[in-house]
Amino acid sequence: MALFNEMLSSGESLFKDDTVLDFSFQPKLMKFRETQQRFMADCIKPLFQKRNGKNLFIHGIPGIGKTLACNKVCEELEETTDEVIPLYINCWSKNTSFKIYLELCDQLGYKLTQNKKGEELFNMLKKKLNESSVVFIFDEIDKVEDFDFLYSILEGILRKSVFLITNYKEWLGNVEERIRSRLMVDNLEFKSYNSKETEGILKQRIKYAFVPDVLSDEAFQLILKKTVELEDIRAGLSMLRKAGLNAENRSSKKISLEDATNAIEKLDEYNIEKDDNLEEGLKFILNVIRKNTGLKVSELFKIYQEKGGEGAYRSFSRKVNKLADDKFISLEKKSGGAEGTTTIVNAS
Repeated sequence: MALFNEMLSSGESLFKDDTVLDFSFQPKLMKFRETQQRFMADCIKPLFQKRNGKNLFIHGIPGIGKTLACNKVCEELEETTDEVIPLYINCWSKNTSFKIYLELCDQLGYKLTQNKKGEELFNMLKKKLNESSVVFIFDEIDKVEDFDFLYSILEGILRKSVFLITNYKEWLGNVEERIRSRLMVDNLEFKSYNSKETEGILKQRIKYAFVPDVLSDEAFQLILKKTVELEDIRAGLSMLRKAGLNAENRSSKKISLEDATNAIEKLDEYNIEKDDNLEEGLKFILNVIRKNTGLKVSELFKIYQEKGGEGAYRSFSRKVNKLADDKFISLEKKSGGAEGTTTIVNAS
């Protein structure tokens, strides 16, 4: 009767390489971002002729390949020349000028940084970097607390391209004029992947992550539909991994529709992981919204103040929009009534 043919034997796995389902994994071919990568490369090309490169403001919602595309360009740059140095900083953890200087020193191999002030560190960097050309990539630039490092780089480094990456298109408008006038950035928006592109990316990862033919078409179509709905490739990869683990826990040789359904139900855990990455102010506002979903922005602001929240209504409203951009919440416009058009805030 072959009762156990569909069960995994001891030591058998549905995964060939589950690291392929990490969003940070860099496939040799990054699908559907060739145009953006070419644009980045064009900004860097003047550095090959010992001229100043172009600066670039890169924005788009989370999970659509901004950082990955930059890393792929830098990887190819390093394979092409030793005369242009790529330097990548994630401003989530390196959020002050001093921390950024220390990180740049570390990447360049400077170890004698103890007891040195920020200005001394930058002078060390300037001496080294002005011997060559540099591409600076500042990821999550919206997290920085001061702009002294950026001003110093724009004024003191001779041949460079500066790439600024953020989820928030409006961030550049809040940058002080002395910085913005020196940046003179080109604009590069990463738009959400469409359904066809999302399908292509997930299938590319599945090919290398799983043993052939273990993922049922019904399970894949369900995960694909949810990924398109969320506009977040990271969520799709997370669901694929969880679905595979669900099947393995059942000792099944096939990832079923049930496994995919359970993986989608576990997305709350994925959102908790995303919550942990929020700054405290945004996390506080998100908690207020989740406990009072369906209210107007003005009503939520009053509750926010009653709970001890600080800051003006304009600042609060801007942060609500950021949470909506990152898919933590949704905004619904309603017309009519004495107040005209109002915005209703719903927890996702």
